[in-house]
Amino acid sequence: MNTIDTLNRPLHDLRISVTDRCNFRCTYCMPRGVFGKDYQFLPHDQLLTFEEITRATRNFVDLGVRKVRLTGGEPLMRRELETLISMIAAIPGVEDLAMTTNGSFPVKRVQSLKDAGLNRISVSLDSLDDAVFKQMNDADFPVASVLEWIEASAAAGLGPVKVNMVVRRGINEQSILPMARYFREQGHIVRFIEYMDVGHSNGWRLDEVVTARQMRDMINAEMPIEPVKPNYRGEVAERYRYIDGSGEIGLIASVSQPFCGNCNRARLSADGRLFTCLFAINGTDLRSLLRNGADDETIRQAISSVWKKRTDRYSELRSSQTTELPKVEMSYIGG
Repeated sequence: MNTIDTLNRPLHDLRISVTDRCNFRCTYCMPRGVFGKDYQFLPHDQLLTFEEITRATRNFVDLGVRKVRLTGGEPLMRRELETLISMIAAIPGVEDLAMTTNGSFPVKRVQSLKDAGLNRISVSLDSLDDAVFKQMNDADFPVASVLEWIEASAAAGLGPVKVNMVVRRGINEQSILPMARYFREQGHIVRFIEYMDVGHSNGWRLDEVVTARQMRDMINAEMPIEPVKPNYRGEVAERYRYIDGSGEIGLIASVSQPFCGNCNRARLSADGRLFTCLFAINGTDLRSLLRNGADDETIRQAISSVWKKRTDRYSELRSSQTTELPKVEMSYIGG
């Protein structure tokens, strides 16, 4: 069953935030000044249980979802995540089960994630320079450990590994070319991401955005690239391949070149709220339905009703007024 919204966008991808907690304090996502030691994260009893997440996912699949990605916060902060992965992987109709992580947990977890049924992994890494990376993650975490995680993921068959780099002017734009060079040689795909105005705590300013076009031109001047057709409708990254055949990169331009017209992603927060846009203000409570005896048909009707009315086009409509709206934090809704 294909569920279509008002702009003829199908429900196809589901991003599930399994926790709002993270062991990093990245300045563009969970700045320590806001998410300090006194910050009140969600109590455990407000988080969806694995059984509730699985049941919700099954109903999303009935409505057209085929790709599921686990996010956070940092998803590996959720205990026994492999159990949830195995439960979702067993749902008929789930064609692709992926996860985004900061790669900071013991590398032995990689094989257990693969064995549980994970298909692919994306790893966040904003620079190969330790000082720059530590400045951005604000957790004194070294680059080498993340690189070890990336290589272990590739060796376990969780590839092609995608490496997510958020670029913020004045902080790490000098790391763009070293990242491109290194991962070109390693055979992984770097996705260069424009610094976005997600949430309301990262102090976002337009003049700190290095646009995808600027990043493309910088890379192309040294390592010529050419555009590649999307793998599927709704693919977030613009794909480019090196002309010499040595690999590809992706550019995510949600600020300068919005892709709202093809957005097919729903988001389920850690406490069971359905969001239809990364830049949303409000979500729809599914947890109450899951916990108060609603049958699957009622849950599907709730999801379908929200999606069919969906009109989100935040990135296309972004203005000085909309950027000031009290949007939900990325750590809560999932990136």
